[in-house]
Amino acid sequence: MVMPHVDPWTREDVLALPDDGNRYELFDGELLVTPSPAPRHQAVVSFLIGQISPYLRAQNLGFIYTSPGDLSLDGNQLAQPDLFVIPGPTIGNLRWEDLPTPTLVIEVLSPATARYDRQIKRRWYQRTGIPEYWIVDPDARVVERWRPEDARPEVLDQSLAWQPQSDREALVMDLAGLFTEALGPA
Repeated sequence: MVMPHVDPWTREDVLALPDDGNRYELFDGELLVTPSPAPRHQAVVSFLIGQISPYLRAQNLGFIYTSPGDLSLDGNQLAQPDLFVIPGPTIGNLRWEDLPTPTLVIEVLSPATARYDRQIKRRWYQRTGIPEYWIVDPDARVVERWRPEDARPEVLDQSLAWQPQSDREALVMDLAGLFTEALGPA
């Protein structure tokens, strides 16, 4: 889709775009436009929610949100990650721009988003101090885990342990099982 050129794009420019089924995101003045995700993508998102949400509730660590959601972080960007965890109780009465910084951001790769997710978004999430950024690759059946200081990801294909607070037990996810449930046998 060809969008009118605005240099650089602002958060207000992006919020004024039509509600046409595309996902519009803004990183450092660059507009990213991606189509609605495929069912395969959404199956992986659904199974991740099924693993993460009960853990968050049991440990009282926050709430998982899904796209679309106009995550601001520094007030100038506009991110719509597939999944993101906000610390604290459910925050249904706040505006998107008032949410605290996520403790986890997750993107599920698709052919239309892989370059953005691995390069533009990853660098921005690292630079803004998101404690963990996961890039979930359904084709390779792996999760790339990035932290702010990482030059290379930790690539996980069997299990993933996430412990957002050291005084709470970790969530341990069986990645091989999750991918098999969501996508069928490899």
